[in-house]
Amino acid sequence: MTTATTAGTTPGTSAGTPVRAASYEHGTGTRGLLGDTIGENLARAVTAHPDREALVDVESGARWTYAEFAADVERLARAFLGVGVAKGDRVGIWAVNCPEWVLVQYATARIGAVMVNINPAYRAHEVEYVLRQAGITVLCATERHKSSDYRALVEQVHPACPDLRRICYFEHESWDELLAAADGVPADAVTAREEELSCDDPVNIQYTSGTTGFPKGATLSHHNILNNGYFVGETINYTERDRICIPVPFYHCFGMVMGNLAATSHGACMVIPARSFDPEATLRAVAEERCTSLYGVPTMFIAELNHPRFAAYDLSSLRTGIMAGSPCPVEVMRRVVTEMHMAEVSICYGMTETSPVSTQTRREDDLELRTGTVGRVLPHVEVKVTDPATGVTLPRGRAGELCTRGYSVMLGYWGEPERTAEVIDSGRWMHTGDLAVMRSDGCVQIVGRIKDMIIRGGENVYPREIEEFLYGHPKIADVQVVGVPDERYGEEILACVIPRDPADPPTLDSVTAYCRERLAHYKIPRRLEILADFPMTVSGKVRKVELRERYAPG
Repeated sequence: MTTATTAGTTPGTSAGTPVRAASYEHGTGTRGLLGDTIGENLARAVTAHPDREALVDVESGARWTYAEFAADVERLARAFLGVGVAKGDRVGIWAVNCPEWVLVQYATARIGAVMVNINPAYRAHEVEYVLRQAGITVLCATERHKSSDYRALVEQVHPACPDLRRICYFEHESWDELLAAADGVPADAVTAREEELSCDDPVNIQYTSGTTGFPKGATLSHHNILNNGYFVGETINYTERDRICIPVPFYHCFGMVMGNLAATSHGACMVIPARSFDPEATLRAVAEERCTSLYGVPTMFIAELNHPRFAAYDLSSLRTGIMAGSPCPVEVMRRVVTEMHMAEVSICYGMTETSPVSTQTRREDDLELRTGTVGRVLPHVEVKVTDPATGVTLPRGRAGELCTRGYSVMLGYWGEPERTAEVIDSGRWMHTGDLAVMRSDGCVQIVGRIKDMIIRGGENVYPREIEEFLYGHPKIADVQVVGVPDERYGEEILACVIPRDPADPPTLDSVTAYCRERLAHYKIPRRLEILADFPMTVSGKVRKVELRERYAPG
């Protein structure tokens, strides 16, 4: 439920003076914010549901009830105390999805350490930057995964990281040595540490993907991420009976907040289908574990739906899930609802700096709302759409920058107050950099990034509109639209296309003809590139900046 000024009048004006409603919404709800730390909230779930499954790792076959999970979290928390981790110390985690990742998340929270997520795709110079910038003292890591040798990279950069005093590799004797340190710590030591903690303490640093310069460490509190996970779960009606398949990476908010914290705050079960995304492993996990909820970015759902063995898996246990990260094509959403049985699937919008979700579709929303918008504001959060140049709130229906405020806004970028001030203004509004339109019903449409907007011959062009239209082309399976430099028009429109049949791809002439009757002439792509796949971030987002750089003239 949300409240907003009506389209007829605003407070302080007479009924005879009609005005246009402002692009502002404040989410209200029947439940108040949680005042717990993450450890306190986990304890509530353990007390209420000790014998229900909390965590399942499909790859290894390992399972934990809430009581067993809490015991292992307690032991790891004592181990961290045993090796001298103090309140506020930074503990890094550089790993793919595995049970140890989840244990580190909750163990660090219980002792007031700040867990620092390190992107598994990072190379040596990026890892060194994060280790140094965050002042990481203990690093927990995967030794290797596929072609990535994490241990070799750590050994390469360790001499340049003076704060780093202990490195523990999962499934290695160094991990066993860490756990053994718990034996010398009193049984009540973790509880004693927890009594020193506040829900407003920092608990997590996540480095945002920097397109220019080095990434920034968004610093998040217990209050930020616990409440966000809780209200995301509330919105799709999670209970202790839900089983959530989480193929999205834990290093990102999608996995560790919308997945893990949404689960434990409701006594639900976290299911890890594989170490990294694999469409068939995901389908198998849903079928074998009878998952009720499935997460993913649109490209993940597309890969699952188009897998040759898709029909072999019984997905009838699914009822809901979350799709986020990029806009969902209408046809993909239709297939997710009908063929994957996810009638209550939800679209979420957010960013790391806002813990992450600000808006979300509701269970009762129709297909148009779930594909044409990113839903309505969450409880206890404010959103507005402003003129990027003046900061003035725009009338509904006008495109501008989406800003958000509330419990979810990060504490700031770690050690960088100047960069924090660039995105959080004096009123504590977070400026997202996204172009959005607020409709008369309060639903928000994302029309692009301010930096992704194409200005062709003085006309503002929003790639999302063209992409959504081209998804209907019979020869196009997926498409990304970017602007590339052009001497005459400043920027020209390039459509990067993955064909349905690689042997019979669309041509530029066929795309032009398809667009001519439905799109304004200045929105029609003038260039076409046929690709086998798109450059992606590890969290499943298309790297449009790389497409622009790759196909820029000259």
